[in-house]
Amino acid sequence: MGCFNSKPNDAGAIRRRPGNIGEVAVFIPGLRVPESLELSQPLSDGLPRRLAERLAALRSRIVVMAAHEALSVTRPRKRTFTQHGGSTSADLLQALEEYLPVLLGLVKEGSNLEDKIQFSWMNQEDDAEETALPSSWYEVLSVLHMMAMLRLSQANSLLLPKTSLEGYHAKVSEDNKRASVEIFLKAAGFLECAIQHVLPRMSPENRKGLPVDLSEGVLKAICMQALGQAIDVQLGLAIDSPKATLAVKRRLACEMVKCWQQAHESMADLPLIDSWGEKHRLFVDWKYIEAKAAAYYYHGLILDEGNTEKSRRMAVAALQSAEELLKESKDVAEAFHAAPPVSRSPPVCGSMKYLHDKIQKDSSCKVRINKDLYSNDSIHEAVPALPDFSVALKPEEYRLPAVTVDAANG
Repeated sequence: MGCFNSKPNDAGAIRRRPGNIGEVAVFIPGLRVPESLELSQPLSDGLPRRLAERLAALRSRIVVMAAHEALSVTRPRKRTFTQHGGSTSADLLQALEEYLPVLLGLVKEGSNLEDKIQFSWMNQEDDAEETALPSSWYEVLSVLHMMAMLRLSQANSLLLPKTSLEGYHAKVSEDNKRASVEIFLKAAGFLECAIQHVLPRMSPENRKGLPVDLSEGVLKAICMQALGQAIDVQLGLAIDSPKATLAVKRRLACEMVKCWQQAHESMADLPLIDSWGEKHRLFVDWKYIEAKAAAYYYHGLILDEGNTEKSRRMAVAALQSAEELLKESKDVAEAFHAAPPVSRSPPVCGSMKYLHDKIQKDSSCKVRINKDLYSNDSIHEAVPALPDFSVALKPEEYRLPAVTVDAANG
């Protein structure tokens, strides 16, 4: 475990919104950071001293570690490492996992401590910079959210192309791609647990007081984002595999569309503010359009295998739609990276590297081959509907841990 020392200017650095977050393969919505909590004097109406001391020690450690992690976001080129060489995100994730079973002692059956402590966290996607609620379930929700964000951060690191020691062009290894899929599913599992098992246990009043970045809509959007990006990695692996058929690639692309569509719909009516919130929305829009371009491309190739004039016209319509969507996705990508905090796109790799090269080429080729079908203006085929496939990938199930004996007994 690493050793950390807080700095006097840490709090100011956390509050300061970063101007640049570096290269982004996976967008991580603004990291929420816990504010210090005073528990040196246990509450007189029932908070056991042992529980108070244990809770305070674990949370204080998390506050310091989260401050260092937040600094790495505001200074993307200056990552923080522990004395043993590991990243602070891995240590912070472990600290959160140790904290959670103790925290759950406040909400165990028969406890009257659920609303006795005012927990406070700083927000990034909400116009109120800080949200404090007298709810231990709010603290549980915030912990699960941070655990998911740390997993997304790990996936982002894995999917950023790296130059090999031999100096070859930057790429992402197959091992990193496969590892990222597992990490995405873990992140989705934390969020699904939060939606299904934590939000329903909060009082209506406290749910109304939640910041927008902990709203059910945002949590669902990030959960579907994690699944969508996992499927994108799978599609890239399928493209690289000579054994993967067009049908397999089309199905993956259509499943990806469904995930990003659900993420898009979950965020549609949320009052997201400028900066993190608007950037998050742009990222979802970008990936949704990009996924549709991939789906229409593979759908068009399969339709082109048909033997009828209608199927060939539908194929051309699908491929042209893919080309138009790809152009639109590039514009939205530019808007995303330009939106504060500014980011950069890593070298194109994976599924989109292949599709950027192939969509325009294949679309132009099919139009040229079938140009006789367009010699009469009355001959026009509407863009065909995409097949409806259920999403095969599921979040990795995460269950809230059992209350530790010390926490339960006080």
